[in-house]
Amino acid sequence: MAEQVTKSGVFVCLGNICLLPTAEAVFRKLVTDQNVSDTWRMDSAATSTYELGNPPDYRGQVCMKKHGTPMSHVARQVTKEDFAAAFDCILSMDESNRRDLNRKSNQVKNCRAKIELLGSYEPQKQLQLIFEDRYDGSNAHFETIYQQCVRCCRAALEKVR
Repeated sequence: MAEQVTKSGVFVCLGNICLLPTAEAVFRKLVTDQNVSDTWRMDSAATSTYELGNPPDYRGQVCMKKHGTPMSHVARQVTKEDFAAAFDCILSMDESNRRDLNRKSNQVKNCRAKIELLGSYEPQKQLQLIFEDRYDGSNAHFETIYQQCVRCCRAALEKVR
């Protein structure tokens, strides 16, 4: 039996409690629904230390539950290993975090991870490509983020399959 190739990605934003647990959960559900979860390894991480050890924001949890998307996560910070060996792709939610990631990647010997914006996979290019990280957002904002994650994660998965 041939060994299956594993693809890997980590979603990165500032705090790792609002946007990223949603993106990670959506992507996990997509690969599970398509029966390819055994070929994928995913995670999410923060560029900051603000929320380390915290669970996902309650509004995101409510939104995920509404859509039947399992979510379990504890916030962590991105590490040098994420750049060098752990992941093929690092998907940033906005330009500020992408700049931070590029700066951090320059400090890592043998960086192999490709750093991209998740929003670059937005199939409806006229829509916003940057995920608006509003810690003070309403439930409606979290629904908007969920829908954006579904579109972008679905398109990203199709591109790399």
